Amino acid sequence: MLNKVILMGRLTRDPELRFTQSNIAVTSFSIAVDRNYKSRGEQQAATDFIDIVAWRGTAEFVSKWFSKGRMIVVVGSLQVRNWQDKDGNNRRTAEVVADEVYFGDSKRSGDDSGSRFTRTDADFGDQTGDRSFDSFSSSPYSSGLPVSDFEDITDDDDELPF
Repeated sequence: MLNKVILMGRLTRDPELRFTQSNIAVTSFSIAVDRNYKSRGEQQAATDFIDIVAWRGTAEFVSKWFSKGRMIVVVGSLQVRNWQDKDGNNRRTAEVVADEVYFGDSKRSGDDSGSRFTRTDADFGDQTGDRSFDSFSSSPYSSGLPVSDFEDITDDDDELPF
């Protein structure tokens, strides 16, 4: 069976980084995602607010580089979880467990945020070595060079052959 979710939206609040008793990083946040539908033959828009949870390196990456209002792309799976509130009532919630996160907007002026995040063996639960994620690439593999080794490209369209 398949359980894969891809969402793009804006953070509705700053991510909350916490650590479990075994010192595993976890962060939770929510994003606002637009949804289009038809009502009485007319196109309508609604906004859904989706809860996201990220673990380990992904959690630390999100808490370091994202804040309220920032556009984010989340790739993960849908999880439905049962829990009890402080009054002992049984509750049920649906949330997306993030496997990958990417910047959904360009770097803001004055923002020194990096564009890459490296996941380790512990994040994958296997022994395949470090894997790097470039936030603007669809490939989970990158050159492994530090972000500081790259230069900004100027928008000089005069040199393009087309």
